Amino acid sequence: MRSRLAQAMSSAAALSLLVQQPAWSQDAGSDDRQSRQTREGQCRTPAPLPQLGREARPIGQDDANRIIVTGSSVKAVPTERSDSASPPPPPPPPPPPPPVMVEAPSADMAVGAAAPTSAVRERATARPDRIRPPYPRPRPQPRPQAGLLTASEHDDLLNPELYAAYVRRSNLGQAIPDLPQLDTARVLTVELRDRSGSPIGRGMVEVLCEDGNRLLLPTMSDGTVTLFPAFDRLSPTVRIRALNQDWRTVGIPRGAGGQRVTFTGNAIAAMPAPALDLVLAIDTTGSMGDEIRYLQSELASILDGVRARHPGLDLRVGFVFYRDLGDDYVTDTVPLTRDFASAQGALAQRYAGGGGDYPEAMDQALIRAAGQSWRLNAVKSLLLVADAPPHDDKFAPTWLAAEHLRAKRVHIVPVAASGVADKAEYAMRAMAALTQSRYTFLTDDSGVGNPHAPPAIDCYLVTRLDALLRRVIDSQIAGRRIEPKDGEVIRQVGEYDKGRCIIPPGGLQQ
Repeated sequence: MRSRLAQAMSSAAALSLLVQQPAWSQDAGSDDRQSRQTREGQCRTPAPLPQLGREARPIGQDDANRIIVTGSSVKAVPTERSDSASPPPPPPPPPPPPPVMVEAPSADMAVGAAAPTSAVRERATARPDRIRPPYPRPRPQPRPQAGLLTASEHDDLLNPELYAAYVRRSNLGQAIPDLPQLDTARVLTVELRDRSGSPIGRGMVEVLCEDGNRLLLPTMSDGTVTLFPAFDRLSPTVRIRALNQDWRTVGIPRGAGGQRVTFTGNAIAAMPAPALDLVLAIDTTGSMGDEIRYLQSELASILDGVRARHPGLDLRVGFVFYRDLGDDYVTDTVPLTRDFASAQGALAQRYAGGGGDYPEAMDQALIRAAGQSWRLNAVKSLLLVADAPPHDDKFAPTWLAAEHLRAKRVHIVPVAASGVADKAEYAMRAMAALTQSRYTFLTDDSGVGNPHAPPAIDCYLVTRLDALLRRVIDSQIAGRRIEPKDGEVIRQVGEYDKGRCIIPPGGLQQ
């Protein structure tokens, strides 16, 4: 009897696995399906970010003689061992080899001469019997101080035809399928204005697509939300509402062209005290030594200028320092803080090292940046200081992180350093356009650091880097584009008119 009862219970249990569970027990799966439908249907939203786990800083074997850039000097710093017991003493060294007569070093290799960090690293780890050839004499480098670096910027949203031509010429999609595709020539802009015509920042805009999916995005300080119908997968007709007003039905044209839908409030918008969350994601691999040294000097000048323009500014600063897989760290995050002295100290301790190949772990850096504690009521800006793209198989998570930063209404401001090539410029410009921001890049006008590759840009104004970044951040806070003064312009390239490039009468060159 007991055996038959046990058999019956086992059969019932097996049968229960085949019976459909009630709806209330499938909530998690239902939510997952709904989220997947939102990502795969119209009014598309980004997939979840990958989980990176806790940051770690393993001690590599080369840390005992690591090279640290401090100001304008380079020095080796020993690293204490963390082993609990001391290792046995090494065996006595062999007798020294007979002396080898070598040619005297050139002036480039003389004691006390400036040399690239890579040269110092190679000499520190080279075999004693190996003589390395002299390195080319580097440019004479002035002592790092604010106001030396020169740079420029470009806004691809103001130049949609030029950006479309740039994407066609780059022809990178065949080699890297995961490269972002953004059509700036086909844009829907929703703007919110108060009764006086002033922009309403951080006002919620809701977009409803035909399949029931929706997008919710707050406006930037200029009162706008920029939508890309192809990228955002807008339906042929969408409904939009804002400021507690009725839905408006808007048709989305198939061809190129910009649309603008304006909502005007009945009252004058209040002007709250400005707040700014600023995060710097900085590539700290070996090729970035010059940029790190000068950024350590520029940052205080940049932020002092921003605070002078906006008295009472509630400012927080954070960092994401990053290298690459296999280095002593991949990412090292400094959370957003109002303690600027502490943040400046974290930057001052950074040195250039690691890397080795061209691409770096930009994907992980942007994922960490998206996870910062961005405030809803603040202007949010991410300065991406880099000279290399992500690895080819990491463009997808890099772009996904940029999408999440866009959803948080963070302006991504790339600062392209020396060595930026096609892939890096392409990715950086796409991220800037996606987040309603600008692409900035260093130039050779200062004569500081390694040579900088000219950008694939038709027109721009060259100014000092600190003045440029102050203007960019100031524009993000003020909600309007701020141009350099005449005395700030060092050089002009092409026909420039308030951020727009004047297309020649013959049209664009394909």
